[in-house]
Amino acid sequence: MKESVRKLQPYVPEKTLATLQAELGIDRLVRLSANENPYGTSPKVAEAVKNWDFSESNRYPDGDALALRQAIARQQHVDPAQLVFSVGLDEMIAMVSRTFLAAGDQVLVSAPTFSEYALHAEIEGAKLVAVPTLANDQVDFDGLINALTPAVKMVWLCNPNNPTGTSESLADIEAFIQQVPAETMVLIDEAYIDFASDAANLTAMQLPAKYDNVVVMRTFSKAYGLANFRIGYAVFSQTYAPTMQAVRLPYNVNSVTQVAALAALKDQAFVKETVAKNAAERQAWMAFFDQQGIRYDLSDANFIFFTVPKATKLADYLLHHGYSLRTGLRAGWLRMTFGTATDGEALRKLIAQN
Repeated sequence: MKESVRKLQPYVPEKTLATLQAELGIDRLVRLSANENPYGTSPKVAEAVKNWDFSESNRYPDGDALALRQAIARQQHVDPAQLVFSVGLDEMIAMVSRTFLAAGDQVLVSAPTFSEYALHAEIEGAKLVAVPTLANDQVDFDGLINALTPAVKMVWLCNPNNPTGTSESLADIEAFIQQVPAETMVLIDEAYIDFASDAANLTAMQLPAKYDNVVVMRTFSKAYGLANFRIGYAVFSQTYAPTMQAVRLPYNVNSVTQVAALAALKDQAFVKETVAKNAAERQAWMAFFDQQGIRYDLSDANFIFFTVPKATKLADYLLHHGYSLRTGLRAGWLRMTFGTATDGEALRKLIAQN
């Protein structure tokens, strides 16, 4: 067994709602700790899945995900050959870490950020180098540049960032990339970019065509509401896409998931409605926090990161009143997914009364 694996601390997933409700002895629990879509999934997904030909269950799926590949390529204006699919973005993070990292390498991140970047660096025996965010939790690009050394083989940028929700401009990201050595990979995780107020101008989707060492990642788990189907993808340069196809497990994305993702992709009305509702709730929460004098990060995602005195106590109070928030990401801070307008109103009353 690898020594790095022997010492590994596993990622702890969310408990199921049924499990938590049973533990707490409550009838209703709204999970606002996992950044899931509170508006569900497009009805067209259910229709497409029900119409799938189950006589094909004994056959392997399309290993190239051809129909989905072509649809995403058209939507994102990329070459279909640049796309690599994965089981959620979790598998993609594992794949790129396995491909580009060796024992003793360094992985550079802006902290705090998504913990799986560190997890897979550790699995590969690489060392994590974390540069703290600025006072407003924006990325300290100067700090990242100063931390670049020949040992740094990978840089992670989550945009908008999890858990802070903050976003960085495409201009700032590209200016940073231009100072990164060509042999150092820059991975841009855009899991939450659909929720950003200026998503079309924020995305780095076209950068892999300009820079061989840039990768842009997307998921269907958030705005598309397909978290249970586990489907994500990344856009690589023409240089690295063939390598990643060789690394990818064959038939990793099953046929039902491909059908669901394609149906979800086609229903942009559902996505736009989700994004609009999220934006309204985001504005309501920022106005509430301003009114209450609660410090928070400026969010461009479907969640918000905020700090209150006795944050753990507040989270426990809300949990026992039917709302779970994410704790443990930074001392004194909580991350809350935006729920429906009804739940948002009820939750704000609970916080105001606490």
